[in-house]
Amino acid sequence: MEGLHHHQYYHRQHHQQQHQQQAMNVSVDVDRLPQWSIQETKEFLMIRAELDPNFMETKRNKQLWEFISTRLKEKGYNRSAEQCKCKWKNLVTRYKGCEMVEEEDKRQQQFPFYNDLQAIFSARKQTTLKKLCSDKEEDKGRYRGKEKGKKGVSISGSTSKSINDGNDIKEILKCFMRQQMEMEIQWREALEERENERRLKEMEWRRTMEALENERVMMDIRWREKEEQRRIREEARSERIDALVTTLLNKLTRDDHKK
Repeated sequence: MEGLHHHQYYHRQHHQQQHQQQAMNVSVDVDRLPQWSIQETKEFLMIRAELDPNFMETKRNKQLWEFISTRLKEKGYNRSAEQCKCKWKNLVTRYKGCEMVEEEDKRQQQFPFYNDLQAIFSARKQTTLKKLCSDKEEDKGRYRGKEKGKKGVSISGSTSKSINDGNDIKEILKCFMRQQMEMEIQWREALEERENERRLKEMEWRRTMEALENERVMMDIRWREKEEQRRIREEARSERIDALVTTLLNKLTRDDHKK
């Protein structure tokens, strides 16, 4: 009976150890996320470029990032939607930083994905311009249809066309500049968000370092106090020994004198 209880106890202990080991393995796998390789980043940018028009149409893009995550998993790269989103923000930040470099070759040297992002943003500008032109053509068609029903004096055909074309170009440029400003604001907001996160992490790190330093100082103080107490005990012990030796010597001296 005692052997049976011992066997059951051992079995429970072994089962618990297996669960603990599995939990530790899961924790290690979560903490050790692999770095993005160059090929993985290239694949990610290709998928992101395909979906860039969809990102421009909506601000609720959670499903788009999940779709990119699924596409990457199909290619053998296990990345979550949130990881893909953060990777895109990091790449855009580095791209904006390289725009200050004048020489094209140095940009590519400093940031190997500069050309990939430049292609995405160039295609975005072209799409925006085409859309603006298309919208202006529709507006112009509706405007001309209304003008046909009106009576009165009108400007000559060539002069009217020239004025309308000039106004259209101005409107297109205004819309384009407005969208550029919006993109710049979004980029600055993302940059400020990253800077705030960096500041918070730095403050947390400083607090941790200060706590460790305070703990080290307290340990040093306690060690010094113990050393001081030990020194005092050693000195007292030495004094007692010296007093004992002196007493013995005096006694021996008196005994010699008596003889």
